[in-house]
Amino acid sequence: MELWTIAPLAALASIVVASYLFVYVNKQDSGTTKMREIAGAIQEGANAFLKREFMYLAVFVAVVATVLAIFLPKNGPIMGVAYIFGSICSALAGYFGMTVALKANVRSAHAAKEGLNKAFPVAFRGGAVMGLSVVGFAMLGISVVYYLTGDPGIVLGFSFGASAMALFAKAGGGIYTKTADVGADLVGKVEMDIPEDDPRNPAVIADNVGDNVGDVAGMGADLFDSYVASIAAVMILAVGLAPGISSFDNPFVNLPLIFAGLGILASILGVAIVRVGKKGNPGKALNWGTYITCGIFIIMALFVTLYLRQEIETWAQSNLESSLYPFQIWGALVVGLVAGVVIGITTDYFTSIDRAPAIKTAEASKTGAAINIITGFSYGLISMFPPLLGIGIASAVAYGLAGVYGVGIAAVGMLSIVGMIVAGDAYGPIVDNAKGIAEQSGLGEEVIDIADRLDAAGNTAKAITKGFAIGAAGLTVLALLATFQEISGAAGFDLMKPLVLAGALIGIAMPPLFSALVMLGVGKNAFRMIEEIRRQFREIPGLKEGKEGVKPDYATCVDIATKGALKELILPSVLSIVVTLVVGFVGGIDALGGYLGGSIFSGLIFALLMSNAGGLWDNAKKYIEAGAFGGKGSEPHKAAVVGDTVGDPFKDTAGPSLNTMITVMSLVASVFAPLIVMYALL
Repeated sequence: MELWTIAPLAALASIVVASYLFVYVNKQDSGTTKMREIAGAIQEGANAFLKREFMYLAVFVAVVATVLAIFLPKNGPIMGVAYIFGSICSALAGYFGMTVALKANVRSAHAAKEGLNKAFPVAFRGGAVMGLSVVGFAMLGISVVYYLTGDPGIVLGFSFGASAMALFAKAGGGIYTKTADVGADLVGKVEMDIPEDDPRNPAVIADNVGDNVGDVAGMGADLFDSYVASIAAVMILAVGLAPGISSFDNPFVNLPLIFAGLGILASILGVAIVRVGKKGNPGKALNWGTYITCGIFIIMALFVTLYLRQEIETWAQSNLESSLYPFQIWGALVVGLVAGVVIGITTDYFTSIDRAPAIKTAEASKTGAAINIITGFSYGLISMFPPLLGIGIASAVAYGLAGVYGVGIAAVGMLSIVGMIVAGDAYGPIVDNAKGIAEQSGLGEEVIDIADRLDAAGNTAKAITKGFAIGAAGLTVLALLATFQEISGAAGFDLMKPLVLAGALIGIAMPPLFSALVMLGVGKNAFRMIEEIRRQFREIPGLKEGKEGVKPDYATCVDIATKGALKELILPSVLSIVVTLVVGFVGGIDALGGYLGGSIFSGLIFALLMSNAGGLWDNAKKYIEAGAFGGKGSEPHKAAVVGDTVGDPFKDTAGPSLNTMITVMSLVASVFAPLIVMYALL
């Protein structure tokens, strides 16, 4: 089926459009000397962090690739190369997207002088570069590996490389950004009673750097990882449907590539039609862009299904024991996409600034930080139910339509428009930085108000993306669990078996352990940051008063965040891989199957709780800052800042990192399954 080549062609188109948008953003005016100076400091800090992080990761990637090449019983060297290639593609997408984000922030701040409708396209198209880079590099990498090898198992190696890179990028970026954010907020807002992006705050540049390395490069790597893993999982499941037949001759191997290629084209069209008027609503524009992209994709997928109908039905009847019909597969695809949108909508309800949970949590701040935290945490617990129900229903319906293959196709459907989703997500930190640059540069209240409106839409977009990413990871890892079962040859995993139960209990414990380690990393690093900020306010004469010519030492705070983040990310990231291998080689396939199941369910629960509760606390604080319950500087505001500070590592470090963690664990199990079958102790 030559139609699969739509995937690499769409990938190339995505990279070309991303390059065009990069040029567009770069041509915009970067503002005053002061604005360029601030933007340059942010760019310098972000590049320094990525350079150090990539140096660490290069060593890790080389070690793992060597292990794969030497020890895997089949195609070891090729798997090692595919692993390296996956790591490189993921890094390229993150670097390319973050580079344009660092250009778009100052340019959208300057454009805000001319109005909302001038600033929005600069910021959104900057985000679109990230979104289209993610899907472009991911799909191009998959296509190259598949074309050269014809083996979906090697594509799994490519996916493993992308996932390992994503785990380090998300954990490291998350620790960095929350180190700076917590330090800046607690000392600046609570102790010194100064605004969020006040240039007197020594951590303000580190905070802006963190938005880029955590929310742009980190979240992009996260969704790159889920996107590739879902496609690889479905391709392997399709091979299992008809073993012994060439992958190129099996339409069910090629369908996820075709559908993903259509999703890229739909995302390109969606990016092109997003507009906002002079007095328009940026949040509404982003949401409608997503809905229209979904509609375009569903229609395109339907036409392709109709075109392939006869071929798929004939092939299935000749080669499969049970027929899979085209419209069953299309139905599973649509179910996954609709579930993703519903999860995004429910996330919006529980985190948005103008919804009841955030308003009630803000109101609870009138009695102090403790009730704010209890209220926000409780709504976070409630917020888990709708998305978990959605994932469960989507999985059941997709399975009913097309078996485990349908569950995998539902994951592909949910991730099909990831180009558009990441564009909206990357827009968030761009406008957050733009607001900071506007405030630090003294552009005036009118410009800052416009930046605030852009930023409010960005906060909601980021929260929705986190919910979407968790839902996508949920369906993806369920497909990967089926893939692991296929590769290992296991008949099933019965919880009444002692090894399966033991593995499940260990798996359940892994997400909270990982979360604790990365949040402790934030705490330890934030402690150092807070001490440094206090020292500067204490020892630099005139800093607190804002005397002319007195500047804080921004570079030291950037250095603290960088060194601490890279130090603290190693243990939790490596532990998630090592424990998976230990469980497999000691307990065997049964223990490892239980371990994966336990980690998947525990991981989804903790990821949803922490991401939603954190977003809720953030917007409760912003609701008060907008003038409610005494406004900025009031006692309720200080209580809400404490709640937001607790939520920062929830929503931007631990929560989103768990998506990648459970995907990495599932991929490690599948890649090493042949070795585990041969050498397990039990």
